[in-house]
Amino acid sequence: MDRLQKVMARAGVASRRKSEQMIRDGKVQVNGEVVTELGVKVDANKDRIEVEGRPIKPEQKRYILFHKPTGVITSMSDPQNRPVVADFVRDLDERVYPVGRLDFDTEGLLLLTNDGELAHRLTHPRHEVDKVYRAKVKGIPGADALRHLQSGVELSDGWTAPARVRLVQSGKRESLLEMTLHEGRNRQVRRMCEAVGHPVLHLQRIRLDFLTLDGLKTGHWRELTRTEQHRLKKRIGLMP
Repeated sequence: MDRLQKVMARAGVASRRKSEQMIRDGKVQVNGEVVTELGVKVDANKDRIEVEGRPIKPEQKRYILFHKPTGVITSMSDPQNRPVVADFVRDLDERVYPVGRLDFDTEGLLLLTNDGELAHRLTHPRHEVDKVYRAKVKGIPGADALRHLQSGVELSDGWTAPARVRLVQSGKRESLLEMTLHEGRNRQVRRMCEAVGHPVLHLQRIRLDFLTLDGLKTGHWRELTRTEQHRLKKRIGLMP
């Protein structure tokens, strides 16, 4: 027996947090009865669970590593008909969703999945999953700027958590930084660099925990291997 929101997340309905909200909103029925309490436990193999009148059934879990190009929105649809990540995975039978987001002008590694529990854990700061970026910035950050980025920068939505930052190379007018974060705030790397006086000229996410873009061209994707799936689940406590 598992909590209802956990079963919903595992079935690919939504993330656990969004599943909880759907329960509160009265959109979920178990064996014909509307459930609005989060503590209810169900048996996914015996109980009939419906979301907005549609029965849920376990989907095949998909784990997609995507090299997002710049000029693409991290969403499955867009009212303005701009390019979205869904355009690149139309052939999949299952519904997959981005884990976290990369902004419109940022390229790089993006994980797509229908495993709601895995997505929830990967994006929760408690699990301290590394997100590694390469940022080409204007100017040459000095020791003080690097220390500020490492120890925390005050942004409009509060101080950032400590980060690992190193200067990879520098030229006359621009430099390349490698930044490792555990947070996932909106445009965080860009805002951090702007705050210390070195605006970002180009940004790429190159790694998520142990996953990298090696051999994956921009706009292409691949399935995680079974070994990678197990390693990732073990990393965030979904497997012993």
